[in-house]
Amino acid sequence: MSTLYVVATPIGNLGDITHRALETFKAVDVIACEDTRRTLQLLTHFGIRKPLVSCRARNEQDASARVLDILAKGQDVAYASDAGTPALSDPGAVLVRIVRAAGHTVVPIPGASAFAALLSVGGTGDKAVLFEGFLSPKPGRRRSRLRELLEMGCGFVLYESPFRIVKLLADLSEIEGERQVVIGREMTKLHEEVISGTAAELHADFAARNKILGEFAVLVSGKKTLNDSDT
Repeated sequence: MSTLYVVATPIGNLGDITHRALETFKAVDVIACEDTRRTLQLLTHFGIRKPLVSCRARNEQDASARVLDILAKGQDVAYASDAGTPALSDPGAVLVRIVRAAGHTVVPIPGASAFAALLSVGGTGDKAVLFEGFLSPKPGRRRSRLRELLEMGCGFVLYESPFRIVKLLADLSEIEGERQVVIGREMTKLHEEVISGTAAELHADFAARNKILGEFAVLVSGKKTLNDSDT
């Protein structure tokens, strides 16, 4: 049987791509990807040329059937989302499930992840951390889920866009303003920023900014206060 390789790609800095990821891209017959334009830029940077197949959230079911046809011909396929690790707030899970059910081998090629990168510099020391990803853009649903997460007693990581980060921080500040939060903005990129404080402090910071750019990863600690003994 053929193999589907699920390949993590850089979240910003292209130097973060792994040697194994590059070797996998060179070795496979076809590369399926969330956005062919983004993946083409990555491959071109490293001098790799391969046939590309679109496999994004909106067409993942149909694209998976196309990937199955390729695998059935004895060809190997790599899958890459736009940035980071597939299936973490990115497409990939449906493809993996369908390919595995058809009897093909699925192999992870690990690498960059905003989730892991933020945890490594978060310093919260939470023993349990839940990955939540993007919350609902609807205010009522967002606040309701935030309350549930805050009551769990473990840390959790959210992803957010520059258009809704202030609204997210406003909700956190209103529900539990003293909860410790670490924000990673534009992680691994030129204007990377990692800041920490209470939800209220960070809301005041971002609400006062004239312009907010970049993608955000937000770590909310399960602890209401932090000290050296917590880690």
